[in-house]
Amino acid sequence: MKYSFVQFNDLPDEILLIIFKKLDNAELLYSLIDVNKRLNKILCDSIFTSRLTLMTHLLNNSISPFSDSLLGRFCLQILPKIYDKIEWLNLESSSMERILLSTNYPNLYGLGLYNMEVERAKYLFTDETSLTNLFKNQISSLIIDINECEKQISTPNVNTLLFTHIFTMFINLQYLNFNPSLFSYQHLSFNFSPPTVCSSSLLELHICLQSFSDCLYLLDGCFNQLRTFYVNICYILSSSLRINNKEKLPNLRCFSLRCDNVTNVYDELIVPFLHRMLNLEKLDLHLVVDLNKGFIDGNELKTIINHMPQLNKFIFNICSTIRLPNETELRSNEDVQNTFKDFKDDQIISCVDYFQKSKYSQCHIYSYPYKITHYRNITNNFPGGLFKCVRTVELFDERPFEHEFFLRIQKSFPFMKELTIINRKPQKNKQYTKFTDDNRDLSIIEYSHLIELNLIKAHRDYVEQFLVDTKMCLPNNVSLYVDYFTLKKVTHNFKRDATRINCAKMNYLCTTKVSRYSKHLYDYFLYAETDGL
Repeated sequence: MKYSFVQFNDLPDEILLIIFKKLDNAELLYSLIDVNKRLNKILCDSIFTSRLTLMTHLLNNSISPFSDSLLGRFCLQILPKIYDKIEWLNLESSSMERILLSTNYPNLYGLGLYNMEVERAKYLFTDETSLTNLFKNQISSLIIDINECEKQISTPNVNTLLFTHIFTMFINLQYLNFNPSLFSYQHLSFNFSPPTVCSSSLLELHICLQSFSDCLYLLDGCFNQLRTFYVNICYILSSSLRINNKEKLPNLRCFSLRCDNVTNVYDELIVPFLHRMLNLEKLDLHLVVDLNKGFIDGNELKTIINHMPQLNKFIFNICSTIRLPNETELRSNEDVQNTFKDFKDDQIISCVDYFQKSKYSQCHIYSYPYKITHYRNITNNFPGGLFKCVRTVELFDERPFEHEFFLRIQKSFPFMKELTIINRKPQKNKQYTKFTDDNRDLSIIEYSHLIELNLIKAHRDYVEQFLVDTKMCLPNNVSLYVDYFTLKKVTHNFKRDATRINCAKMNYLCTTKVSRYSKHLYDYFLYAETDGL
């Protein structure tokens, strides 16, 4: 070990910098600071000390505090040595106060507070504490993630209260990201108590809101200097409340709107709202729209961007649905794609589907490359492509999905973690067929990163598609949601060898509840926890 360190210490500073930049700053400081003067000089550079994350990210995306020994070394030895170089700290709830009070931070301007319990957040942001008094004038950027469980909620709208008091606690706030986790129970609502908050310093806001009226409330004089606004809205519905949706928003330069639930007031509320942003430079729209008229296409989007002469970046992901039109009114995907021929820069993808049984049609348009983490309602018309950011995929069609289709899904979504299949149509080609070009058998498909598979609304052929080991190779620790009787048939009452390997990889099995499960079920799913829907 001593000889190895001598070799490491003999490396020139330039090489050490290249190595250190690829490592975690906190781990670097904990391991190497105070080893010798030379390493101290390198590690005390602002590259490694200006922004620190003093918490642990676990594989399941949860957050935990540092161990007592690690935290003690930081608070007693490391932070007091580099206190004047720290500009941003990412902290979790239980260790936050100890870290912030361990030394002075004269240049600290940014805080990321994660996994905050509701009562803890109320204590910090609704009372005058030594902690908030210490940084009241200093903090200009704040990220706060409330770890809110139903049993913790002490007031009906505790998040709204916290949001309001943040601007009292940090009077020079310029950047706020409130609740980045996007859980539904964290959406703020002002319908019963319009916001009294006001800030002339806030320039950038990221927030989750319950309704469209909440968005209008916040832009009705609360933040008159706001330049960048990222909002996730739970519901965009027609409202009887009279809130300003006409006054121009000349200061807004960047706007992002996301709503995953269907809205039928696109023309009534959304279009007039966007027309207010006359100086917008970047626009990001993610919407699901139900219309009485035709699809949202390039021509429809031009009615928005023509009101924005400064716009230079337009990112969108819009799915519009209409009741199935007459055959004479059917539009092809080529027709929709042609409406984007005047759009510059980004590639535009469109996909049109008609569902005769459900009596509706769908048009999905989006700018490519695709940056969202989910992709829903994928049909056999899926145009393909590479989607490295997508983790959640939903497949739906009234036509069967064949083996080749699942191979395309594998290639398009290499990092997919969650997959849902909604399809009641049986496969036509259940047995292996031959490729026409080289006469090889169809390959076994492997979804390497899959952790959740939902087949509750899938025909038994798709249960077989995923459980038979000559068709699909599943990774370990998959959670399976499936109808019990379908599963019983596909596995031949939990005795079939062809499905045994994939079933043995399950860590969780959720099936429809029945009065009595087969005695072979628990022998077949050896390591899986079981539960009923």
